[in-house]
Amino acid sequence: MEMKKRVLLELRNRKPKDVAELVVDNCRSSDGEVEGLTEEYSELEILSMVNVGLSSLSKLPALPKLSKLEVSDNLISGDLDSLVEKCPNLTYLNLSGNKIKELSSIKTLQSLKHLKSLDLYSCEVSSLQEYRPSVFQLLPQIKYLDGYDPQDNELPDSNDEEDEDDDDDVAGPHVHDDDEDDDESSEVEEGEEGEVGLSYLMKEGIQDEEDDGDYVEEEEDEEDGDAAEVQGEKRKREADDEVDDDDDE
Repeated sequence: MEMKKRVLLELRNRKPKDVAELVVDNCRSSDGEVEGLTEEYSELEILSMVNVGLSSLSKLPALPKLSKLEVSDNLISGDLDSLVEKCPNLTYLNLSGNKIKELSSIKTLQSLKHLKSLDLYSCEVSSLQEYRPSVFQLLPQIKYLDGYDPQDNELPDSNDEEDEDDDDDVAGPHVHDDDEDDDESSEVEEGEEGEVGLSYLMKEGIQDEEDDGDYVEEEEDEEDGDAAEVQGEKRKREADDEVDDDDDE
């Protein structure tokens, strides 16, 4: 597919000013120049044009917000001045697999003050003696060359960084606190003691009521006995009186 058609296809019914990332890899430039892109793509931050047959970036439009440019596996040999002029805020540039042979071809990148990572592997320049120290010396603003810093530490993967951030947000496993166990045990014991104490008091109360009932019944029995004894004595006296009356007659 021609590059111009591919760019239109990737719009996906959006306006150019609404596009922040554009990937047109493996399409074809008809004359080795950038096609289909205009300054209307003013909000573009990421642009990938891998293996599209580019031999020059002279027709790249001004993209002031572009921070990442992928143009690997093309035919670019130099003429990077237009890149510096039109994309001043680049932080990542991938030129690997192109036709860059001399360090002088990338000297103009010194003007990209925000450039932090540059890829040149599989370019002829990468086979030069003292290639890595020479590039770091020529472009002191970059921190990574071909994915490694001057001490051969690998460039952190962006996905790994995101994963680390996610791990910080996710709560870790719950750590069992012995103090919590002690507090819970104390609460349970206190609760049990409270229940036992309440049951005991209730039982004592019931027992007292039963005892009071027995006491009342005993009193009632004693009163009944006394009344019967008085009644018996009364009857005895009446009988004695009747006998005395008979004797008098």
